[in-house]
Amino acid sequence: MRLVRAEIQKLMTTRLWWVMLLVLFLYMALQIGVTIGFAGQVGAQGQPVIPARGTVPFQEVVWSMGAGGALFPMILGIVMMTAEYRYQTITGTFLATPRRERVVAAKLGAGVLVGLAFGLAVLVLEGAAVVVATLAAGEDVAVNAKIARIAVGVLAVLALYTLFGIGLGALVRNQLGAIVGGVIWVLLVESLVNAIPALQPVGKWTPAGAAAAVTNSEVDLGVGTEFLLPAWAGAGVLLGYGVLFALVASVTTVRRDIT
Repeated sequence: MRLVRAEIQKLMTTRLWWVMLLVLFLYMALQIGVTIGFAGQVGAQGQPVIPARGTVPFQEVVWSMGAGGALFPMILGIVMMTAEYRYQTITGTFLATPRRERVVAAKLGAGVLVGLAFGLAVLVLEGAAVVVATLAAGEDVAVNAKIARIAVGVLAVLALYTLFGIGLGALVRNQLGAIVGGVIWVLLVESLVNAIPALQPVGKWTPAGAAAAVTNSEVDLGVGTEFLLPAWAGAGVLLGYGVLFALVASVTTVRRDIT
């Protein structure tokens, strides 16, 4: 736990964490604002593209949007690992704690906490938006098991992508290369795989596909929700990716020469 606190303290001494949190807030506020603005408008097939404001399906959609901000904690996770190599502080870290697996475990533990903190911040923003939009529409705020599942899913997704960033940073080491690779994966590869109908049966097994399964509000927003895994299976896939990224971070860091 002392090592976990040390890793969090390292992060808190930089500006990056609050800059990424601020950018995440602005990004989510823009997304939620667009969703509220277009809620209830009828699409080409005569059906609402987004459910009407205040309805339970609308509230579920807003709650599930937090998973879309996973890019930002992922970048933070990358920096948590690669900054040690970029500024050569990794040498002092391993001299202070020669058992490297403990250092990796501490970084992963700190990453989970950071991801959960970002997730909670996003949920607060979403909750405020849901309450204001729902009450303004004259409806009641819904609290049910599905919304609880979606909220837990958002927390899990942001924590997972923080682990993904740490694992990717441990594998690549180069900060710019890891960030560029991570951004391309999230914004291009996963988006294409999950948007192209022919690839959606495969896309459901990607981290983004599993995240969509956990946070699925069962409202078709044009992303092929019929191909999603069940919520429990999506949670299992997310857990599997978390273990995989942790193993990648451990193996690559423990076995490599840092000189």
